[in-house]
Amino acid sequence: MKVAIVDYGAGNLRGVKLGVERAGGLATITSDPRELRDASAIVLPGVGAFGDAMSTLRSLRLDEVIVEEVEAGKPLLGICLGLQLLFDESTEGGLHRGLGLLRGRVTRLPSSVKVPHMGWNTLRLRRRSAIVEGVPDGAYMYFVHSYYASPADEGVVVATTEYGVEFPSVIERPPIYATQFHPEKSGRLGVRLIANFIELARR
Repeated sequence: MKVAIVDYGAGNLRGVKLGVERAGGLATITSDPRELRDASAIVLPGVGAFGDAMSTLRSLRLDEVIVEEVEAGKPLLGICLGLQLLFDESTEGGLHRGLGLLRGRVTRLPSSVKVPHMGWNTLRLRRRSAIVEGVPDGAYMYFVHSYYASPADEGVVVATTEYGVEFPSVIERPPIYATQFHPEKSGRLGVRLIANFIELARR
């Protein structure tokens, strides 16, 4: 199954590609809108600043394609900044408009903790979901971020993580799935989550 990994100049692209391939997908790193349309699923990775990422997505006309494809039912996996970009807006470096596929705002982690939140932390499963099949409550995943999403609809939250505040670490509103952590850097359980996404996309 062909998985298009969106290349907008921000992200651990090779690591994500390797993670998708380990999970059984055929991965292509691309900034070509046609390849996003031709793929069976899309991965939106990300490392860096929200405003810069959105500016690049718009300049490449990838924002429109991502929204169109997801609204047509194509599965998408957002990773780290890729999760945050799915929301309405972010306060990182001013107020910036996101893709608007999910209602809510992205805000900075509290000043009471060291930022960025970097390293291994646990998931608290709020509910069962196919995206976390085989991933136990309390599983450790690898995080690198300074901001987090606050969804308007709490029903999209599958798992949370505690770091100064309890924030969503796995989100699901089919065909959208997203993680605040990096599954491609999270060992066997991270690969399992990517494999779950690929299986969902095949259905």
